[in-house]
Amino acid sequence: MEWSELPGLFPMFPEPERWLPLLQRHWAMLEEAQDRVRVTAITAEDSVGRHYAEALETLRVAGELRGLHSFKSVIDLGSGGGYPGIPIACILPGTRVHLVEPLQKRADLLYEMAVELGLGEVIVHAERGEKAGHSPLRAMGDFVTARAVAQLPELLEYIAPLTAIGGLILLPKGSRLDDELRDAENAMKVFGCQVIEVIPMRPEISTLTKLLAMEKVSSTPGKYPRRTGLPGKRPVL
Repeated sequence: MEWSELPGLFPMFPEPERWLPLLQRHWAMLEEAQDRVRVTAITAEDSVGRHYAEALETLRVAGELRGLHSFKSVIDLGSGGGYPGIPIACILPGTRVHLVEPLQKRADLLYEMAVELGLGEVIVHAERGEKAGHSPLRAMGDFVTARAVAQLPELLEYIAPLTAIGGLILLPKGSRLDDELRDAENAMKVFGCQVIEVIPMRPEISTLTKLLAMEKVSSTPGKYPRRTGLPGKRPVL
């Protein structure tokens, strides 16, 4: 996929002359930083489709479910190189976007990129999901997402506490999604989440990735997330 294809694939996002150069500069900064901060194994040839088109597809679906301008606070957990949080911030410049990234070097890079790209509403949090869930971010997100962080039972323990009641959780998932949903049936009840629907990405974007849409329907008990390491070692099943 080429950069020039993105505006045609996403005509619902106005001003591509503004956001497309921002996305291109974001990728250039990631490439420039590869020697000091390893953030992606995706090649430049595949980056437009795998990183940017999939990030924008996640936002497109979120907009169809709730309306793009309904989001006041977006949280991207385990942001890594800034996916999908920085592309979201580029499309929605007036929306506060929180990037949660536990590795300090990556968090520093995210901050540098947000400053250079002029994304004044981006806030970087250099902390693990277990800590973020007990920080001021708790119950703040009306749109929360995470890409390639963990299997669903573990991931929900990080994600649910960050999501406001009535908020949207939208998670890109692969071929094991059905198994993950079965494993997470109890976790969804414990953490106060409910499946809305599973939405395949459009085939021109990805033939493998589906988006799991969930709603936060009740408060997550205050003891969650548990201390560092426990959600992964002993997920709620």
